[in-house]
Amino acid sequence: MKTKLLEIRDEATMIIALCVDMNPDTEFQYKALWRYGYPCDESPNILITHSSGGKVAENDPYSWGDRTMTVAHNYIIEHWNELNEGDVVDVSFILGETKQPKVSEIEA
Repeated sequence: MKTKLLEIRDEATMIIALCVDMNPDTEFQYKALWRYGYPCDESPNILITHSSGGKVAENDPYSWGDRTMTVAHNYIIEHWNELNEGDVVDVSFILGETKQPKVSEIEA
């Protein structure tokens, strides 16, 4: 399984998200994930949680129930292979509400 920390941004929002591609790297991971219904077919199946802890972890973008995490989660799934650790996923920019993506609060 591969992990990345990404910075999710939106209007007045900054979340450092722990993202895990739930595709197995070992036989044990394959058997365990397959047992719980993960497809294990090498297509991105991304589990996301807030790195601050105390929050839920979701692999279904629509389970979040809010715009920021739903849009960001879908974007992360669609662009997983292009994203690097520390990249900013700017929901306002993705939705065309701003002309330029926000810069990282971590790297600024």
